Amino acid sequence: MRMRFGWIAALLLLAACGGEPEAPAGGGGDVGELLGGGETAGYARATGERAFTFPPDHGPHPDYRQEWWYFTGNLESEQGRRLGYQITLFRNAVAPEAPDLDSAWATNQVWMGHLAVTDPEGGRFVFDERFARGALDQAGARAAPFAAWLGPWRIEAAGEGAGESGPPPFRIRAAGEDFRIDLTLEPGKPPVLHGDGGLSQKGPEAGNASWYYSLPRLPTRGQVAIRGEQWSVTGASWLDREWSTSALGEGQTGWDWFALQLADGRDLMIYQIREAGGESAPQSYATWMDAEGEREPALDFTAIELEPVAYWQSPETGARYPVEWRLALPGENEAWTVRAVQPAQELRTFVTYWEGAVDVRAAGEAIGRGYLEMTGYADSSADSSRSSR
Repeated sequence: MRMRFGWIAALLLLAACGGEPEAPAGGGGDVGELLGGGETAGYARATGERAFTFPPDHGPHPDYRQEWWYFTGNLESEQGRRLGYQITLFRNAVAPEAPDLDSAWATNQVWMGHLAVTDPEGGRFVFDERFARGALDQAGARAAPFAAWLGPWRIEAAGEGAGESGPPPFRIRAAGEDFRIDLTLEPGKPPVLHGDGGLSQKGPEAGNASWYYSLPRLPTRGQVAIRGEQWSVTGASWLDREWSTSALGEGQTGWDWFALQLADGRDLMIYQIREAGGESAPQSYATWMDAEGEREPALDFTAIELEPVAYWQSPETGARYPVEWRLALPGENEAWTVRAVQPAQELRTFVTYWEGAVDVRAAGEAIGRGYLEMTGYADSSADSSRSSR
């Protein structure tokens, strides 16, 4: 698999002229395709060891080709209405250095953003996307005080702890055509490094990896509005941060990512990378986090039973997604059911994938909530009824 740069290059052709970039024509690609090999010369690679420092590592890492700030959360209104949200800002570079052009528009960076809200009671899933070049303050990120933005969509440090020490509260403000979020995420559990000290190997080749950490549980409050209805909400969010130059290897078609927040205070991240035949890649892994936020001893992915149980087929794209999973973990007395709060949570943006709120149950009882992301199904001709063990 190789990263397709066509859409990014098309946007950057606008770098020396005005106007807001439009979403490229001919969408329907897959997020996984953006993380293949491609040209790596001149970029930093995710290899060896590094010391993570916070809050600086909340900020950008421009030596790498791509990175993202990925927030998801399960919220509830004062009246008990369940809502979920996702906002992601992606930074992509098409060259290690900015072009040598006498123009304030010139840049080697293109940004893409996705915003979505799930309203299961109303049977609604609304989403939007934005593109911008990393010039003239249209999009960008900084470390201190932290901020990342894409046009009017902003994620930034705010209030107490917004300086250069300590984990900051995050303020998120973003709006789609007929919906918006305005949320404050308080400091919760400390950052947790995934993989080997934060080095998350995705493909078999050296450098096909990312630096990866999470803030797995951020107490959240604020406002969510959809089509004239507005709710005051509270709940918990999850931040995923990754940066890399190349990640997936040849023959890897996508992944299934679970971020689960349990009622007993524990959190679980599972990252299943799928190979072309449908089997789990050896680089798949999982991370347990205890109620205090400490990473528990390594969880052997091969000891996990992860099997799709029920499916939903998108009427728009034809992609068939597993929306209910059976999950059995070593040390747990009961197998869990991870089920979408509603099946239709497919983002039909320039890249097509499924990202949505889920419930976690054991022996028929609710034990947690979370988010599930599934990529590689929209373009795959493989039989999606396979076991994902």
